Amino acid sequence: MTEPVLWLDDGSPHSPRFNDRYRSRTGGLAQALTVFVNACGLPQRWRGRDEFTVLETGFGLGLNFLATWAVWETDAQRCARLNFVSVEAYPVAAADIVRNALAPGAPGDADPQLQARLQALAQELARAWQGLRPGVQHLEFAEGRVRLTLAVGAVQPMLSLLDCVADAVYLDGFSPSLNPDMWSLATLQAVARHCRAGTTLVSYSVALAVRESLTQLGFSVRKCPGLPPKRHRMAALL
Repeated sequence: MTEPVLWLDDGSPHSPRFNDRYRSRTGGLAQALTVFVNACGLPQRWRGRDEFTVLETGFGLGLNFLATWAVWETDAQRCARLNFVSVEAYPVAAADIVRNALAPGAPGDADPQLQARLQALAQELARAWQGLRPGVQHLEFAEGRVRLTLAVGAVQPMLSLLDCVADAVYLDGFSPSLNPDMWSLATLQAVARHCRAGTTLVSYSVALAVRESLTQLGFSVRKCPGLPPKRHRMAALL
């Protein structure tokens, strides 16, 4: 059973369960790049590395994974292996992943070539998406050089099952006011257990409770200029 996605009149995907949008009104790819990929210092940080690991809370429609993969693929100095580890309690249908990637770019979205490549990668992801089941599973792409580890289930139990050390963390669940478990201190503690000194953590959310919890866990947290219409985004360093 896949999670239903409601497609609004403006072409935006909406979650009936959480009554929230899956992506920014400014554009999904613009959000993925500005708030997550570039905010973690990528692609520069993976250059010269054998491998680089991203941990994400909230896979959603897969746009952060696809954007990270597309940037990795187009970087001539990329690391040898990209590991992307994500938790998702309610996986959507493969068709919704493709539809989201095929949506016309908003004014703030990135260049057409990157958008086109992301759409092609979404088709690859969709072909591997069939037969997902609860628990941890691995999908490999680019002849094994890109590995998606997808943990299907509630965020805290799934985080406890994962075996990874993150170089970067994307906090990208639905709004803390609508999906508080994703942003609770217990969840952030579980995330922090997969981090090390130097791990970057980024999010569109600057909720005070989230920032205070991360500070308590040893992160240096700051507000940064956000992607309109949001005024701020968050960047943190352990």
